[in-house]
Amino acid sequence: MIEFDIENLRNDLVNYFGTAMTNSFPMAVIDLNRVMSASSEELIKIAKANGFNLNNYIISIEEVNDENKKYRLF
Repeated sequence: MIEFDIENLRNDLVNYFGTAMTNSFPMAVIDLNRVMSASSEELIKIAKANGFNLNNYIISIEEVNDENKKYRLF
């Protein structure tokens, strides 16, 4: 399982949509409101849809050992 820094991701999304809103894209206020009330899963979906590199927000990755094979859960 991957653990993300959700608060940092939320702050970056708020900055992203807040900047868009002030730069002649007033409809970004809808996205900004979505980000403010989104769950962790919703934030990740919003970030992916807007081209954010989620690798920058990974805190830890749990590795699973299964019969001498290592798998990273994503």
